[in-house]
Parts: sequence; C-alpha cells; structure tokens
Amino acid sequence: MTHQLFGTKEGITMTEVVDRTSSSNRAAAGTAATTQPAAPAAATVDAAELGELLLGKWAHIRHTARDLAGRPEVHKIEGLTHTEHRKRVFGQLKYLVENNAVHRAFPASLGGSDDHGGNIAGFEELVTADPSLQIKAGVQWGLFGSAVMHLGTEEHQNKWLPGIMSLEIPGCFAMTETGHGSDVASIATTATYDEATQEFVINTPFRAAWKDYIGNAAEDGLAAVVFAQLVTRNVSHGVHAFYVQLRDPDTKEFLPGIGGEDDGVKGGLNGIDNGRLHFTDVRVPRTNLLNRYGNVSPEGEYTSPIASPGRRFFTMLGTLVQGRVSLDGAAVAASKVALTAAIRYAAERRQFNASSPTEEEVLLDYQRHQRRLFTRLATTFAASFAHEQLLEKFDDVFSGRHDTDADRQDLETLAAALKPMSTWHALDTLQECREACGGVGFLIENRFASLRADLDVYATFEGDNTVLLQLVAKRLLADYAKEFRNVGFGVLARFVAAQAADVAINRTGLRQVAQFVADTGSVQKAALALRDEEGQRTLLTDRVQSMVAEVGSALKGANKLPQHQGAALFNQHQDDLIEAAQAHAELLQWEAFTEALGKVSDPGTLQVLTWLRDLFGLSLIEKHLSWYLMNGRLSMQRGRTVGAYINRLLVKIRPHALDLVDSFGYGPEHLRAAIASGAEKERQDEARGYFRAQRASGNAPAEEKSLLALKGRKSS
Repeated sequence: MTHQLFGTKEGITMTEVVDRTSSSNRAAAGTAATTQPAAPAAATVDAAELGELLLGKWAHIRHTARDLAGRPEVHKIEGLTHTEHRKRVFGQLKYLVENNAVHRAFPASLGGSDDHGGNIAGFEELVTADPSLQIKAGVQWGLFGSAVMHLGTEEHQNKWLPGIMSLEIPGCFAMTETGHGSDVASIATTATYDEATQEFVINTPFRAAWKDYIGNAAEDGLAAVVFAQLVTRNVSHGVHAFYVQLRDPDTKEFLPGIGGEDDGVKGGLNGIDNGRLHFTDVRVPRTNLLNRYGNVSPEGEYTSPIASPGRRFFTMLGTLVQGRVSLDGAAVAASKVALTAAIRYAAERRQFNASSPTEEEVLLDYQRHQRRLFTRLATTFAASFAHEQLLEKFDDVFSGRHDTDADRQDLETLAAALKPMSTWHALDTLQECREACGGVGFLIENRFASLRADLDVYATFEGDNTVLLQLVAKRLLADYAKEFRNVGFGVLARFVAAQAADVAINRTGLRQVAQFVADTGSVQKAALALRDEEGQRTLLTDRVQSMVAEVGSALKGANKLPQHQGAALFNQHQDDLIEAAQAHAELLQWEAFTEALGKVSDPGTLQVLTWLRDLFGLSLIEKHLSWYLMNGRLSMQRGRTVGAYINRLLVKIRPHALDLVDSFGYGPEHLRAAIASGAEKERQDEARGYFRAQRASGNAPAEEKSLLALKGRKSS
C-alpha cells in the first residue's frame, strides 16, 4: 500500500520516492506538479472559485445540506437541560427524514440514491447546526442502518431498512463494551446457537461485558445491532452482528432478559441518550444473524465466504469505516467555523496603541496573533483537501468502482490516519480561537466552548486516535517489510538514511544553500530551499521513511520470538511507531494540499494558496525541528531560518485572511457567533469617533504623563 505510505495516488516504491525529482515523473505518479507562480503585483483571492474547490466533488449536496443546517429548526439551543435537549434532537431526526436529508446512501430500491460519498458530504455539514444532531443521526442511519445494509443480506434490508429509514425503528449500534472499547475482537458478549430452537442465545456474562456508551440506548432505541462472539457446536467463530429487538414499541419498556442504564450527563453531546445494555438469555431467531460474511445453517454448521477468521473480522469492521470518514469531515467543518469567527473578530477588535499615540492596533496585525490563527488556518485547508481525497476513496470503494481487498485496506488505513489528525486539530483550533478572542470567546453565545465540549469525544469516538495511529503504523511496517522482504533491515535502514541524505543535499538545492550560507551568511538564501515545494516534500517524506526504517530494523524478527517477548519488544517501540504514523498522516495532508494547487486557475488565488501551503509545510518542519537537527537533515544555520520565513509568510497572508475564511462558505446562520456579526466593528468605530471628536473639540483632558514630560523639558 505505497499510496498510504507516501501520499501519492498511483503507488510508488520507497526507492522511487527517493529517486523521483522531476516534474514529469511526479505527474506520472499522480502527484500534481505545481510550480511557484509568479507573484502578481497585488495578489487577490477569488473566494468564490476557492469555495467551490473546497466544496469538492459533492458541492451540490453540500449546498443543499448547508441550507438545511442553517435553518433554526435544527439549531442547538444553549442552556437546555439534557432531558430537554434529547427530546429536541429526536424531534429534529424526524425533520431530517421529512427533508430527505439522510437517505442518500441507502439502496435506490428502498428510496435512497446509492450515493455513499454524497451521503457523508451532506451528513458532516450537520455539525454546524448541532453536533448532537449530527451524531444521533449518525447512530441511526450511519451505524445502525448501515450495519443492516452492509452486514445483512437483501432479505434483511427489505425487512428492516424501510423502518430504519423512516425512523419507525429508532436503533442502536451495540458494539462497545465497558471492558473493551477499541479492542472489538475481545468483546465478551456471546451469541450461542441452540439447534433445538434454531435461535441464538445472547448473554453479557459479567458487568464488563455490558454494552456501554451506546447512542439511543437510554431512551429511544427500539432495536439494536448487537455485536457478539458467535458460538456454534462449541466453537467460537469470532465477532458477528445480530439484529435484536430491545423494547416494546408501544410501552417503550425493555423486553424480557434485556436491561439497561442511562449514562447520564456527559461532557458534551447531551442531546444524545447514551446508555448501557445487558442481556441475559435473550433469544433471537437464527435469521437475525446479519450473515453476509458468516452464516449458520439450521443444523448449526458455520460457513463463510472468507476462510480466514482474522480477515473476516477486519472485512466486517471495514464496512463500517464511514463513521471515521464522517468524523474527519465534521472536525474539519468545525475548525472552519471556529476560524471564521475568530479571524473576523481579530480583524475588527482593537487593543493597545503601540504604533500610534491615538489609534489602537487591530489584533490581526500582531505577529503572535497571526501565528496562532494562520498556522491553524493552513492546517485546516490541508485537512480539508485531504478529507476530500478520503471521501472520494470511500465512494470508490462503496460504490463498487474500485472495491478490491487492497482498496478496502487502503481506505481503512487512510481513514485511520486522517481522523486522528483532524479531530485533534479541531479541538486545538477551537481552544486557540477561544483564547484568541479573550473573555468574549468564553461566552456560550460565541460557540467555541460549546463546540469544543461537543467535539471532545471525537478523539476517542469511532476508534481512539492513538489506537488508530498504531493501526496505521502496523500497516506501514507491513508494507515496508513486504517491499524489502529479501533485504536485511539493518542494511536497509542505513541505505534509506544515506539515500535520503543524498537527495536532501544533492537534489533539492540544499547543498547549494549551505554553500551560500557559508559564503555569504545570507539567511534569506538559506530559506529558499525550505520554501521550495521539492525541498518540503523531501524533508517530510524523508522523516516518514527514516522513522519507519528505524523501527522496522528494531522489530526485525519480533514475530519469531515467544509471544511475551515479541509483545515487550513491540511495546518498547510503540511511541516511535505512533510518531511515524503521525508523520505519515501529516505528509498525506501536505500532498493533498499540493495536489489541490494544481486545480486553481486564478493566479492570485494560486499565489496566496501556495503561501498557505508553504506555511503548513514549514510549520510541520518547525514542529519537528529537533528531529531534523538531531538526524542531520538540517543544519543549525538552516534550522534558524524556518521561523523567520514563517513570519514573512504571515505578513503576506495577512491581507487575504478574510477572503480565505470567506471561501469556507459559512454564513451567519451557520456561525451564530455574536463576535462574527460585525458588532465589534460598530463598537470600535463608535469609540474611535468619540475620541476623535473629543480631541477635535479641544476639551479632551490632558494626560498626566504628557504634562510631566512638558514640565521636564521646561526644567531642563
């Protein structure tokens, strides 16, 4: 899976990444060959064109979804009790059904449109209305409904999907257990087949096996897809999914053998009735097994089209990857909303008069403020372009256009790489934007605190971020080992390091830069290689290659050791693995941003976006500067130029900041933040007008320090 390792579309080997430097080769490898555009006299951003680029392939669906998300009927009302919020959100689900907003992915034969990518594109826009609504809709149709659709047969779909689609059957996705979250393979709930009655008997044998944090479980869920270890003829065939009726539809009481608890008030997303479920000898018909990937005959014989239990397990879970895809997109949308509000406010809010005796400075003119917001703006653009690639990959797989085992593995790895980056970035961005707006940012009316609370769980929802990155790292190691199966790891590690260093010095101009610095001491010339596209690509790619090679060498032969020794060796390098996976995900985002530049036709927009891409790339290099210095990839002299060039980019981007956030396309009905309404500008203009008039009248009180200064001059 070389695409995942190096962020190119067609798949190229490690040595090819090191060797390829020409534009023609990059184009052949599927990476857009962009060049530094000639700077217009005064670059301007075509916000409309940029906005359409950001909307991506499903722009028409995003427009429709944003129109819906802007309506008051679906907006979060702050200050509701969790009971009131739950009731409102359940009513909003019905509103979504009435407005045909949630059925795009379902079969056309049942009223859907078989549009998997468009469904996610529309769904993620709901985060601007109320994250609770988005996630509760995701539970109902993206998890519960999708499990029936993707894990069941046509018979199951025809039986249950119409009620799921219409909300006649509100449901749960009962996978996670109190004792097992991300480790789904180890869940303890069992479904044991009884040949005499042709039923599965479902049990949660101890407290840690209870299904926990389950959306719709506390109040609304009438049914659930329950994940359990399938046992027949005293053989466990691993985790499978079962359709289970939970409550009587008339009384809303649990059926015999089923019990549960309310999870209660949470740190956020309190419009969702999360709860716990437990089962004691609950019997369901044999035909309630969602048996696309594993079936049990009336006589109790187990069969599966996938012979390998491990591969079967990952295939089943892979059908549910859309949760991670949608969270990636929703997190990007939340970052866009936060930055739009914070940057608009910073362009109006004035504080301190450092450069004028009378006029205060606009916050956005302070370098530190630009650092805080523009670097996160650049990352948000990168995450947005990367998400669009993920969404297209998802649609290719689920539409069947490109649905091989390799395609599905690539999709799973790509989602596992990007979802952690975007969700952590959203939390960081919301917090930084909140702080950048001072005390007013803490007010609920400006939504930073509320959005951050609601998105907090995204870091562990649909897969803990750290665990997902470990999954990515294992895939990188597997691909690395496969590619160089017959080469000693120690030899290869030295080879890769030497090759990467050779490229960094000889093929990107860095040796020439070093000579320039040695000869002239010019920091500006040293920065040229860092701002060059190929220079950034080489440094970012080299870091991934070197980290994977180093860990691969350290773990060579681990699979031949006794289990406990192999696990201990792996644990010694777990942190290194996760760092490598994160570096890989950052490279994917940088490549996605770079490819997007090739789609921009307006010269001014291209120039500004290139500056923004450079800001993203150099921010990554600055973030990991210690690694580059310790591993000899940058000299101390060149390392000092990174921050200075970032600061120069901030100055170039400053005049275009408002156009850049305007391109996100979110109106006041989506932002719903008082500080982004223009009210601050009115207050500032009123204050400035007052003091101007006061000075003009000649009646302004004299400043004590001015009188003292005058007195001092006279006495001297």
